[in-house]
Amino acid sequence: MGMWIGRNRKARVTYGFDEIALVPGDVTINPNEVNIGFSIPRKDGSAIQLSIPILASAMDGVTDVRFCIEMGRLGGLGVINLDGIQTRYERPEEPLSQVLKAGKDEVTALIQKIYTEPIKEDLIGRRVQELKAAGALAAVSSIPQRAERFSAIAQEAGADLYVVQSTVSTVRHIATEYKSLDLQALTRSLRIPVIVGNAVTYSVTLELMSCGVAGVLIGVGPGAACTSRGVLGLGVPQVTATVDCAAARDKYYTQSGRYVPIITDGGMSKGGDVCKALACGADAVMIGSAFARAIEAPGQGFHWGMATPHANLPRGTRIKVGISGSLHQILFGPATVDDGSQNLVGAITTCMGNVGAKDIRRFQETEIIIAPSIKTEGKLFQTLQSVGMGTR
Repeated sequence: MGMWIGRNRKARVTYGFDEIALVPGDVTINPNEVNIGFSIPRKDGSAIQLSIPILASAMDGVTDVRFCIEMGRLGGLGVINLDGIQTRYERPEEPLSQVLKAGKDEVTALIQKIYTEPIKEDLIGRRVQELKAAGALAAVSSIPQRAERFSAIAQEAGADLYVVQSTVSTVRHIATEYKSLDLQALTRSLRIPVIVGNAVTYSVTLELMSCGVAGVLIGVGPGAACTSRGVLGLGVPQVTATVDCAAARDKYYTQSGRYVPIITDGGMSKGGDVCKALACGADAVMIGSAFARAIEAPGQGFHWGMATPHANLPRGTRIKVGISGSLHQILFGPATVDDGSQNLVGAITTCMGNVGAKDIRRFQETEIIIAPSIKTEGKLFQTLQSVGMGTR
């Protein structure tokens, strides 16, 4: 399997969203009659039910309490980053303002400095309680090194979901300088579901699922503000990563009888990308940059990677994405732009109707073709004028 890249060395050909297309079905369905609901399993057999299969990334330019409340009201789920500004500062709008005003030559150093402020554990519980007081689901995230301590605090405060997130997640992490997270012990100790990420391979996804997690995030380096692929050379394009990890999910379900959803995380800025992720096998998607353009986003049109603050090797950058419209517009329209970045839910339901899929599971059976010219065929004028499919 694979192609020769030199003497005695082969490499697999992999694919991203721009290299494939979805084939229309033999039967079409009214888009208003498809089911796009998504559920995250709980230990007691019940589930967290979302009316749309979309989560907002735990990134400081994207989510805060206000944003997550609105996201929940609209049927999705926002995740707050417990390693970020929301738990380091009583008034997070002050450091946010500094990040937004900084010049591009100084912003990374400034972010590194801002994130040296110690995390205040009382703010973990406070943020969770603020979400619960508003009637919203409370989902929070941390790196593995803090997961054991922070998850207990969050659960005690009433959190509904805990996300353990790192650049690359594995069950078997070797370290002599610090204690590695025992993922299986963590999932057993908590009453609330645990989602873990990020992974891009079949074998790792199988191992993560065997630890009792309630979901796996898929993707290494595809995010708009992430620089891991340039800094570290790591990553697998999201189409191939999603297909491989979906195969692991299905294998695990056959072996165990327990269905663990996968969530494609990153690399999607337009409705077509989201549709392709779901058709490739994702049960839901996690989005950052598209939501950073919402009026409600704390970054006010700016977005930066979760690893940007790293003291020694930043793997993210601040980018200006601009403000597109309200979160409602981005999710449900009406779209006032022609590039597919608004009305993401409308894109999903319309695409599902055109391929004849009445729910996400059937959508995952859509015929997929390799189509490197899909974005450029017949689109010369759009490209020359930077409109529609000619925009990035």
